[in-house]
Amino acid sequence: MVCTALELPSGYMENSVSYSAIEDVQPLSWENAPKYCLQLTIPGGTVLLQAANSYLRDQWFHSLQWKKKIYKYKKVLSNPSRWEVVLKEIRTLVDMALTSPLQDDSINQAPLEIVSKLLSENTNLTTQEHENIIVAIAPLLENNHPPPDLCEFFCKHCRERPRSMVVIEVFTPVVQRILKHNMDFGKCPRLRLFTQEYILALNELNAGMEVVKKFIQSMHGPTGHCPHPRVLPNLVAVCLAAIYSCYEEFINSRDNSPSLKEIRNGCQQPCDRKPTLPLRLLHPSPDLVSQEATLSEPRLKSVVVASSEVHVEVERTSTAKPALTASTGNDSEPNLIDCLMVSPACGTMSIELGPQAGRTLGCHVEILKLLSDYDDWRPSLASLLQPIPFPKEALAHEKFTKELKYVIQRFAEDPRQEVHSCLLSVRAGKDGWFQLYSPGGVACDDDGELFASMVHILMGSCYKTKKFLLSLAENKLGPCMLLALRGNQTMAEILCLMLEYNIIDNNDTQLQIISTLESTDVGKRMYEQLCDRQRELKELQRKGGPTRLTLPSKSTDADLARLLSSGSFGNLENLSLAFTNVTSACAEHLIKLPSLKQLNLWSTQFGDAGLRLLSEHLTMLQVLNLCETPVTDAGLLALSSMKSLCSLNMNSTKLSADTYEDLKAKLPNLKEVDVRYTEAW
Repeated sequence: MVCTALELPSGYMENSVSYSAIEDVQPLSWENAPKYCLQLTIPGGTVLLQAANSYLRDQWFHSLQWKKKIYKYKKVLSNPSRWEVVLKEIRTLVDMALTSPLQDDSINQAPLEIVSKLLSENTNLTTQEHENIIVAIAPLLENNHPPPDLCEFFCKHCRERPRSMVVIEVFTPVVQRILKHNMDFGKCPRLRLFTQEYILALNELNAGMEVVKKFIQSMHGPTGHCPHPRVLPNLVAVCLAAIYSCYEEFINSRDNSPSLKEIRNGCQQPCDRKPTLPLRLLHPSPDLVSQEATLSEPRLKSVVVASSEVHVEVERTSTAKPALTASTGNDSEPNLIDCLMVSPACGTMSIELGPQAGRTLGCHVEILKLLSDYDDWRPSLASLLQPIPFPKEALAHEKFTKELKYVIQRFAEDPRQEVHSCLLSVRAGKDGWFQLYSPGGVACDDDGELFASMVHILMGSCYKTKKFLLSLAENKLGPCMLLALRGNQTMAEILCLMLEYNIIDNNDTQLQIISTLESTDVGKRMYEQLCDRQRELKELQRKGGPTRLTLPSKSTDADLARLLSSGSFGNLENLSLAFTNVTSACAEHLIKLPSLKQLNLWSTQFGDAGLRLLSEHLTMLQVLNLCETPVTDAGLLALSSMKSLCSLNMNSTKLSADTYEDLKAKLPNLKEVDVRYTEAW
């Protein structure tokens, strides 16, 4: 017995009622159609609904008739003789699907699959016949994705006739539906390929990128927020796949062609080559190095490794370099920048794309630039691009990185932390856009202007920390000093903070930084302000003053700064800022209190950025009250470095259970914890 819930149309029943149908037998023909027992519960008893039986039999009859017609059309179209007749039959089939009373996805998909099979078996059709068939099945495509074989047919039409009106009038709504509703291109790769070919066809029109730009605008909509959440990730997926395809032939040929060192040594026979090109350049074998050292005559040659779309030109000298032997024996996987750095023995590597690949690359990079112009799309776009989803060959291609620089600049100009934080690596040990576009990075093509812009936005949010400054001092101190020497205000501020937080230990380096600051008006002014702050700090930290201090309610950051600059607070151990209007900005003043052990921030606007700063400087803090503050897991996790904490109040914050467990594990002295009205409660 199979129970089926039914809903009758108004023509079969006068009133809206609830009922159930019980199917007794599986029907094979109209004579032994299923008998349905429908029961209606009403006050007074149960009645049999003959109208429901009639409706069910009608539906079964329509289904049977539909299957017969589909079988008939499959047989007729399997042996086409005259294409005029075939086109007429296709139109009739489409009309039948549109007018069928049956509501099922297979009703519309069946004609599309029939036409798809017909086209795959008859490849000698004329262009006009192609267009006539596409126009005939267009009504079915309004609410249905085309089957894979039909997508191949559409792709071919886009490539061969990009200026056809069919592309604009028929394919546009189909692609719009794909971008709005597709959930996974991995399951439907030909839908992605069709979308890619459609965009390239738009780019081939007279207006070129203007048409593509209008299409992107139509997908976003006229408002400030796109109502379709799947459009952006689908567009990004199409762009990433298209960009990868531009370098695909070279990527695939890396392990199937003689390596650059084998070419240099005259070896033309293929051999087993497991490492990729960058790894071969970074880890040469000792015998190759010794062979290079025995070559006497210096010479300069240009070797071209060619494919149909990609040409890699390597200029090299034959003289051996000591840098090659330095990396011998190192089997660890290098990071992204190391992979892209070509060894001195191989000179410089430049990638030149063919005309078609160049047009594809330019079109889809331009789409990424258009996507970055929309404020509502920029956070998601930054998140999608944060792991650097491009092949190494693309990042080594000067044209690509130069065009993509606009997108990175847009991220660096966005004040939202969720956007500009994506400039950094997705996890420790990986390189991010910040590293690639900083001086010395493979994508940097300026004197550090973009680097200064990225540092400025990162320092202005929640990355004004010792850890971030220490990484700059270790890796980018030279570029920072050069930009400060040229009058860059952000870099002058960075150097002052390095001195203020004692980031630089070497005395000679400190003197060099001071000389750099005093060489420009901006730097000189900032250094004088630093000296004033240091004098005030010494006065502030001088022994004396109160041990306990409570600010009046409604006090602000400026009030706190004014108070702390009025005398000595070297003995201050307990500070209460409860119910004041202080924010994370006051953390810069709090970290100057050397004896502070208890801090009350109850019901203030103190946030994550302030917590990060406190965790780096007030390591001796014992009691911290964060009740009813806007802190989140991002800031609370930083407290794990404050090993002296004994009491922590996180009542009514956005604390999660996982973060709470992590804090308990990392704070061994924590005895009193308040997590009421949180997820961890």
